[in-house]
Amino acid sequence: MTGQRSIAVLGSGSWATALVKLLLNNVPEVNWFIRSPETIDYIRKYKHNPKYITDIQFDTSRIVFCNSIVEAIESSEILIFAIPAPFLRESLASFVSGFGDKSVVSAIKGIIPGENLTVAEFFNKNYNVPFKNIIIIAGPCHAEEIALERLSYLTVAAATEKKSEELAAFLRCHYVQVKSTSDIYGTEYAAVLKNIVAIAAGISHGLGYGDNFQAVLISNAMQEIKRFLEKSYKSKRRLLSSSYLGDVLVTAYSQFSRNRTFGMMIGKGYSAKSAMLEMNMIAEGYYAVSCIRELNRTFNAKMPICDAVYHILYDKISPALEMKLLTENLH
Repeated sequence: MTGQRSIAVLGSGSWATALVKLLLNNVPEVNWFIRSPETIDYIRKYKHNPKYITDIQFDTSRIVFCNSIVEAIESSEILIFAIPAPFLRESLASFVSGFGDKSVVSAIKGIIPGENLTVAEFFNKNYNVPFKNIIIIAGPCHAEEIALERLSYLTVAAATEKKSEELAAFLRCHYVQVKSTSDIYGTEYAAVLKNIVAIAAGISHGLGYGDNFQAVLISNAMQEIKRFLEKSYKSKRRLLSSSYLGDVLVTAYSQFSRNRTFGMMIGKGYSAKSAMLEMNMIAEGYYAVSCIRELNRTFNAKMPICDAVYHILYDKISPALEMKLLTENLH
């Protein structure tokens, strides 16, 4: 990859798979960390991921597969992490070196359980990665529509325009437009909060609430996100832009949203554990709602939607009862 910084995708889920597809539009080669040797062997043989977005076909001669995360990190200058937040610390357990001047990119829309840190905060606190070297990839975008090559929009948040544009150039193609922002904090926390909102939207749908209520729910959710961001890190940001509102809308309404699907199953009577098992996917909002609720004890922002989702998932309150109580707190 002479004259171009080497790039790695770390993770094997749907978003990692879609990102590899995008990158191969613009770079000659991608390093791809997949923990399972069996999955690597399968992709080499059949040219597609056996579990996620199976219709994406890869030219595997342009992919360097690694089942060692240390090898993938050490051989790359730009690292795109697409490992679910609950498993990030465990996945990095064997990596004891520093990241030096590498660009650390988070495509993770989650928060680290137990530490209540966003991915950017996690790398900054635990690996001393300066925020100037951290980049966030956010939506509004679903991996499945990337696979279908439907027009999509991504947001890249970085400390400088130069940093964001470097990554944007790797991702931009005829069906993907990329917007940039310097609001790393707001972009990342909004991406976490929208998953909680999507669970609430799914629960209400599963209980039989209609589009009229969903509109009120999302309107109130944006006010809730605004209150949390202003209490925790006040900054100039346009919450009605696609980076924030658009990401909330697609996650709350889309058939491809795993958090909405998870919530819908809860509304239909599934337990959290059984819903996760049947989906065979991680709903980041399940973990995020506990972390956000803990963080909000410091900020004390009014967050009735977050509280309602927490009561349903962790206090085992009846979804029907909790959503009925929530309707009385919305306006």
